[in-house]
Amino acid sequence: MSSEKKDLRIVILGCPGAGKGTQAKRLCQRFGLTHLSTGDMLRAEISSGTSLGKKVEDYLRRGSLVPDTIMVELACAKLDMAQGGWLLDGFPRTLPQAQELQGFLTSCGHKLDIVLSLELKEGEVIKRLTSRWSCPSCGEVYNLLSRPPKAAGKCDRCPAALTQRPDDTEATVRRRLMVYEDLTRPLVAYYRGEHLFEEVDADRGMEEVAQAVAGVIEGTVLARK
Repeated sequence: MSSEKKDLRIVILGCPGAGKGTQAKRLCQRFGLTHLSTGDMLRAEISSGTSLGKKVEDYLRRGSLVPDTIMVELACAKLDMAQGGWLLDGFPRTLPQAQELQGFLTSCGHKLDIVLSLELKEGEVIKRLTSRWSCPSCGEVYNLLSRPPKAAGKCDRCPAALTQRPDDTEATVRRRLMVYEDLTRPLVAYYRGEHLFEEVDADRGMEEVAQAVAGVIEGTVLARK
């Protein structure tokens, strides 16, 4: 059931495998927020062939992080157009991005209501992500733990054999976690200092996590409004 619509401004953080995208969508539906996903923004720019999209595509092709200046430009442009409340998913990811976001919001007379972090231990992240397999033919995605195929190694929708993406191997997952930790540690300290930071244990079922996240918002942010 949807809660009363509020002009909330939320940032959601979470390491790979924590279920951040899923919970972001559920939160937006529950509280009537605009979902601003930087992943979606980047893909849209690339698909549209904009000058910014060409720059982004070049960085991604080389396996490099998109520079803070580009991410700030992209995110703030979307925020400038957003009506009502919103949730930022994938931004900020670095301390400079967080500081730029704060400056932008201050200039607009707004402020963040809360920064939510979905917490998951490294062992669980590795288990979740290395259990993910996909169909190279139709694109269907499976998880051997939560959504296994009916026949081992075979897609349910077509006869193709399932494959694992290179970034879902254990070695790659560990590297991704190291990068996330290095980037996010100062970001967490920054938001803790602003008294905006709340952690939620993501080592539970999807429904339990959704209820816990909504409970944090209702018990902290909405209680103040």
